[in-house]
Amino acid sequence: MRILVISDTHIPVAAQDLPVCVYDAIKDADMIFHAGDFIDVSLLDKLSSLKSVRAVSGNMDSKEIRMRLGPKELVKIGKFKIGIVHGYGAPSDLLNTVRREFDKIDCLVFGHSHAAMNIEKDGVLYFNPGSPTDKIFASINTYGILEVTDKKIEGAIIEI
Repeated sequence: MRILVISDTHIPVAAQDLPVCVYDAIKDADMIFHAGDFIDVSLLDKLSSLKSVRAVSGNMDSKEIRMRLGPKELVKIGKFKIGIVHGYGAPSDLLNTVRREFDKIDCLVFGHSHAAMNIEKDGVLYFNPGSPTDKIFASINTYGILEVTDKKIEGAIIEI
């Protein structure tokens, strides 16, 4: 399964829409994960019309988003458990902060820092796709791809 992963899109504040290359990548994806900070519900609705979406609300999201999406979600794909949470607090302790949100998981998808990350630590893949629209805390815009097979989960960060 190929999952397109985005976070911190901040639409329409950081941009009016996602970059075209993200929509092109969605065509090859089986599913979309969004790790929060949509800002406006229109992007959630647009993405949901394209593919199956699993998403959480972030600290900057509107009341309408928060009413539709919870702060965290656990997704099971095959034998793997993938936690999705936006994140909060200081970026320096973000890994510990988001890890406390879930018990046994294989992969943790998160956002908040706008800085892409794809690392394995203590048997868990920590995956932050960065932001495809906002560079306030990062030098480049990025999104992510998770490939889930019956044997493993691998992540890739894509620079825009």
